[in-house]
Amino acid sequence: MEPRSRVMRRLLSRFWSDRSGNIALIFGLAVIPVLGAMGAAVDYSVGNASRTAMQAALDNTALMLSKEMPLSQSALNTNGWNIFTGNLGPSPVVIPQGNLVIDSSTTNKLVLDVSGSYTMGLGGVLKLVGLNTTFTVGAHSEVQWGNSRLRVALVLDNTGSMSQSNKIGALKTATTNLIAQLQAAASTNGDVYISIVPFVNTVNVGASNYNATWIDWYDWEHDPNNASKGTCSKSGYTSQSTCTSAGTCSKSQYTTQSTCTSAGTCSKSQYTTQSTCTSAGTCSKSQYTTQSTCQSHSGTWTSAPGTWTGGVWTFANWTYDHNQWNGCVADRGTPLNYSGYTGPGTGAGPDQDLSAPSTNAQPNPATAPDSTKYPAEQSSGTTLPWAFSNCPAQQVIPLTYDWSALNTAVQGMSPNGSTNQPIGVVLGWLSLVGGGPFPTAPAMDTTHYTYNQYIILLSDGLNTQDRWQGDGSTTNTGVDSRMYYKSGSTISGTCQNAKNAGIKIYAVQVNTGGDPLSTLMQSCASDPSMFFMLTSSSAIVTTFQQIGTALANLHLSK
Repeated sequence: MEPRSRVMRRLLSRFWSDRSGNIALIFGLAVIPVLGAMGAAVDYSVGNASRTAMQAALDNTALMLSKEMPLSQSALNTNGWNIFTGNLGPSPVVIPQGNLVIDSSTTNKLVLDVSGSYTMGLGGVLKLVGLNTTFTVGAHSEVQWGNSRLRVALVLDNTGSMSQSNKIGALKTATTNLIAQLQAAASTNGDVYISIVPFVNTVNVGASNYNATWIDWYDWEHDPNNASKGTCSKSGYTSQSTCTSAGTCSKSQYTTQSTCTSAGTCSKSQYTTQSTCTSAGTCSKSQYTTQSTCQSHSGTWTSAPGTWTGGVWTFANWTYDHNQWNGCVADRGTPLNYSGYTGPGTGAGPDQDLSAPSTNAQPNPATAPDSTKYPAEQSSGTTLPWAFSNCPAQQVIPLTYDWSALNTAVQGMSPNGSTNQPIGVVLGWLSLVGGGPFPTAPAMDTTHYTYNQYIILLSDGLNTQDRWQGDGSTTNTGVDSRMYYKSGSTISGTCQNAKNAGIKIYAVQVNTGGDPLSTLMQSCASDPSMFFMLTSSSAIVTTFQQIGTALANLHLSK
């Protein structure tokens, strides 16, 4: 037998000289980069998803930190890291805490950067051929606050039908939640201002304004129900009519105007009537005492008339006590009970725009209306066509960030009266810019901020009554045409005038009673997406939350 060692040498020699296994060897070497490329693709997807998660976590961190500002750099680093890691959760990216860099050097702005390393898993086989299998994953985020400021007028229906289906309760809840949302969006005082305008067919601007120059008293003083709301300069008279027909005589023994003015005294005591006093004289023939008899008897008459002093009648003066007014105003314009009444128009006019009221003083009693001023109305129940029977229980709240006062006002709302949406819209608009029943609006710092102004109009009914039209129970198109009117390509009315002035309008119709869709409120909204048709009271809460979220997001620029 051949020795074993020689057999082994022969076999090894044949193995090294055999070339039939080249393909397998080449494939074994080639599979390494192929598997590496496939793994790298998978790892890239994982890394990209990790970067997306890091970006979302960083954006949330930026937003949350902006609500906590101002913070020291140490607090920013600590709070930022806790917020970031809490939002990010488990991640294949290794991120040292020091890799989260927060820059607050720019006023009202935070810049956040974070980076970490991701080591390939499946693609790690490429390391066998000397390639780097670890790469950096990063994210960048900026948040700037205070460069956009909000001013929101809440124009809220307080009419009697709001008592049905707990609509007024849902409205109070929704409005309270909305106020809380907007308060949370404000980093500093003045970022967000809110006004509240509850409306029925009138608006309660506050009885304490009874001395204001922007009030027109013509309607109020001509309402018979207010005839006793005043004082007479002559005691014993309790109404304007009895007061102004009464008076006093300079000669105390006379108590009527006719007897007073016909009574008097002559400077020549022998004469007791005005005619004999003023024609007095002497005759050269003393037996004759009148000019005619003296001259007819050839006497010479010497005129020496006396001075007659008659009684002076002074009428009593009636002064209305305007402090008995209940605080409500109606639509501006000429009233029905005035001879110069021309009716409300469908274009721009004092009832549909913010033209300034005149500064002219109004006489007392008012002898003529001033259509530029806001007419005082009284909750009198009168049947006169220009008077109203309802007044909102809650008066308006001008623009403020007194959150407590706003919430108190919401709880003070109570349903009564009929619907006049135009007066709510025009006074909501006025609350944003100031004037008339509202104080001067807070100044705008347009150098450093942009301002977004909104009206949120909520109503559960169709218009039924304004100052001139409607009985408060049926739909009235005359009211509608003043709110929004379109003729061909021409659009006018209160809503359009407000939108032309840069005010954006949300319109929310609450229809729990089967009313038709309000195309009027649709047209009033600034955009179709800003009109909401609700069929349940509970939807008021979710809709206001949706609107509040949209408004709060305006406060953030990036």
